[in-house]
Amino acid sequence: MGFVREASAAAALVTLTLALQSGGMATLIVRLRGRFERPTNKPGPWTSAVLLMQCTNVVILLDICQILLWTGFYRWNCFQSWESAFYFSAASYSTVGYGDVVLPRTWRVLGPVESVTGVLMCGLSVSALFAIVTFLVQHKGFSTRLEATPDLLTERKPLA
Repeated sequence: MGFVREASAAAALVTLTLALQSGGMATLIVRLRGRFERPTNKPGPWTSAVLLMQCTNVVILLDICQILLWTGFYRWNCFQSWESAFYFSAASYSTVGYGDVVLPRTWRVLGPVESVTGVLMCGLSVSALFAIVTFLVQHKGFSTRLEATPDLLTERKPLA
């Protein structure tokens, strides 16, 4: 009975984490598309840097929201303080996992589940940021700036 309860909680938490990540990323993508649909919006280097910082902040906020989701569960079921619950969740989500705060034996499987989920969500976050950087580099307004240094854009041929 205990394992079924743990597995059910893990499935619910992972599903909610995926929903937060997917919803947040979809919102970010829609907002970015709207910003660049007009051909007059050509980001320069400073605009691109600010945009990348804003997107990174959104991604960090999404990760914190997901940590808080797990924190709420841990506070309700495992720990007596919000501080311990948040600390454990952040350490597990980020895979740091110090081990100085541990879950009760009945919920111990959730720590590794949160770690695997955190790694995957951080991977999605990094891939989204990489896609944004790629878009900014390939976007006409920004690539014009890069064309001033053609050696960075041309394919290098091996020496014979």
